[in-house]
Amino acid sequence: MTGHPDDRRHLNLIPAPPAGTGHSADPTCCQACAVTPEDPGWVRAARQARLLSWASLIWMTGEGVLGLIAGLQAASISLLGWALGSVIEGLASVIVIWRFTGTRTLSETAEGRAQKAVAVSFFLLAPYMAIEAVRDLAAAHLAAATGLGIGVTAASLLVMPGLGIAKKRLGVRLGSGATAGEGAQNLLCAAQAAAVLIGLAATAAYGWSWADPAIALLLAAWAIREGIEAWRGQDCC
Repeated sequence: MTGHPDDRRHLNLIPAPPAGTGHSADPTCCQACAVTPEDPGWVRAARQARLLSWASLIWMTGEGVLGLIAGLQAASISLLGWALGSVIEGLASVIVIWRFTGTRTLSETAEGRAQKAVAVSFFLLAPYMAIEAVRDLAAAHLAAATGLGIGVTAASLLVMPGLGIAKKRLGVRLGSGATAGEGAQNLLCAAQAAAVLIGLAATAAYGWSWADPAIALLLAAWAIREGIEAWRGQDCC
């Protein structure tokens, strides 16, 4: 009468299992982790993911503007890259908001599209950071520490980890690689803020002109790695 409990679809992302098997023909990360929409808490979790993305979008707007101003004042490529990263993270937030709005919440294709779009947002950030970092390394350009730059990056270092961890957990609960990928971007933002602070301090204290762009290169590589994982859907677990 009720059928095997595994016969339920998972967020319409996993194909229905072949008759009589009770298992998916194409196992994926989301199949292993996702709670089905029949769970009373699923819609609530989707609403939480959307609200967190709205909160991130508002934060990223202010952070991006202040970060760009501070980066120009300090002539810091990693600070500028971090600020531009805030713009791209805001784009990821918009994608997740789109994903969990209206009929797309249970759409068969919305998650896949959102997941790929979040992955692309990682790929938009990495080339800029890498090119500018190489240019600054070649020119031995010195970045200067400013009060605004220190303040805005320190604030991000306090706020972003909590948002990132919450979204990663919701991504697991929802079986949503897009949500988990946005969370990974928030964690990347926090790591980049810490790296910017370290780079500016090292430059100011020891004159290490290579520290700021070298950190930017490492973060660009991290962004590419996260983008690949988001594209493959590995972030949902």
